[in-house]
Amino acid sequence: MDLYTAEQMREIDRKAIEERGIPSVELMENAARALVEEVRALPIPGPGFQDGPTAWFTADGHMPSAEEQAEFWAMRQRSVLVLCGPGNNGGDGVAAARMLLEAGWRVRCALVGPREKMTEDCLEMERCLISAGGFLEDFNPEDRGRYVGYDVAVDALFGVGLNSELRPDAATAVRRMATCGWVVSADVPSGIHADTGGVMGMAVRADVTVTFSRGKPGLYVGKGAVYSGRVVVADIGIPQELWPEDQCRTRLMEREDLCIPRRPADAHKGDFGKLFILAGSRGYTGAPCLAAKAAVRGGAGLVTLAVPEDIYPIAAAKCCDEAMVWPLPGEDGAVVERAGGCNAAVIGPGLGRGERAERLVLTLLRELSCPIVLDADGLNIISRHIDVLDEREGLTILTPHDGEFARLTGRELPIRDRLGAARAFAQAHHCVMVLKGHRTITAHWSGACAVNPTGNPGMAKGGSGDALAGLMGALLARRGEPDEAAQAVWLHGRAGDLAAEDKGEHGMTPTDLIEQIPYAMKELI
Repeated sequence: MDLYTAEQMREIDRKAIEERGIPSVELMENAARALVEEVRALPIPGPGFQDGPTAWFTADGHMPSAEEQAEFWAMRQRSVLVLCGPGNNGGDGVAAARMLLEAGWRVRCALVGPREKMTEDCLEMERCLISAGGFLEDFNPEDRGRYVGYDVAVDALFGVGLNSELRPDAATAVRRMATCGWVVSADVPSGIHADTGGVMGMAVRADVTVTFSRGKPGLYVGKGAVYSGRVVVADIGIPQELWPEDQCRTRLMEREDLCIPRRPADAHKGDFGKLFILAGSRGYTGAPCLAAKAAVRGGAGLVTLAVPEDIYPIAAAKCCDEAMVWPLPGEDGAVVERAGGCNAAVIGPGLGRGERAERLVLTLLRELSCPIVLDADGLNIISRHIDVLDEREGLTILTPHDGEFARLTGRELPIRDRLGAARAFAQAHHCVMVLKGHRTITAHWSGACAVNPTGNPGMAKGGSGDALAGLMGALLARRGEPDEAAQAVWLHGRAGDLAAEDKGEHGMTPTDLIEQIPYAMKELI
């Protein structure tokens, strides 16, 4: 699914209205209908509801049965609080308030912001609301009781247009919405940056976000991926031909975008690539073995795991029979020769930062022409030698988490715009940047970015990144194309999801994840 920035959305809206002659109020009505559809589908009461039938029934000492409670909620008039800004996002909310009023809901609709800033479309929606018997009142931040406890709150304060922190009255409105059972945001949760997913001071935590026409990056990256809840993309009537797909630089990865080809009946191991892994050091024997096991599960034809001689017996025993564990010889030239016979290389898991490790990393980057995945200590070493990365002609994929990325770039933590930062680095250094974390971002040097929706908190354990590096290396050894990086990220997250379903997020391990890689791959064949 393509993700469009706020600026792109404004331009497309303009073309639809000015060049195609689609009335702006028609688009607004369509947006409101999509909002209302999601509001009416919510089960009442919601997860944030603080009251219920017990408060009424127990006044006379009677405790209601489950059947009585169900009947109470079915008969009771549903209530909605619609808080609107003066812009067109607010107009969407006012139109939704009218539709819910006409559907029999108890509606309170309030304007948060100055009336003199109301757009013409928002004013038109107010006139329609009044004709239907409703009223757009001015929000009173001092009135604590007026705006709390509704079944549903609709957030129509700002949408994609906000680029600064919320004003005090809007911040109060956000707090009032949090007392309601469900919170549904129009387009983008207020306080979330539509492009970066950053929280601007404070923001609405939506249960559902109904975003209009196309997804926005900020709904899927950063804190926006958490605050947006379930995201529904609603068509509001903008013609398909107005969407500049060739100009869209960010995409949410979906299962339908990915494919793993079936193996030919007459295939042999050489058809699926040879992978070289340089990893491990004294005290770090788990990382190389996890990378190698993930590479084997990822379908590589041959996996060579090169480790320092002093940990060779441990690594050989841990890797059992599937990977070829090779003790590093004393001569660097022999390492280059062995790696040069492979189709891809993974460098860095548990490697350490010693003198020889650094020399080998830099030598392999200079001498190998095959795709290289740089992970862990490989990243720490290259952070001191960015010139070697810049000089390299072969495909290089970097897989840092935020801390490693900060060392690579000199940025401070937290990284406020992970999408923009990953894209800028990839373009500046002609590489593929895989910025790991919640909603891992894969950025290509062309400027194209893929946001990954798979994965879960159970993967936040030492060793998960090593598994990703090995899996990515296996896919690169097979085909050697840059888009294999994003596919590896999706498969890694999906395998983690399958492991969590089986073992639970608390108890699952990177080994459990690796065991699920084949099942994740089967879904794409």
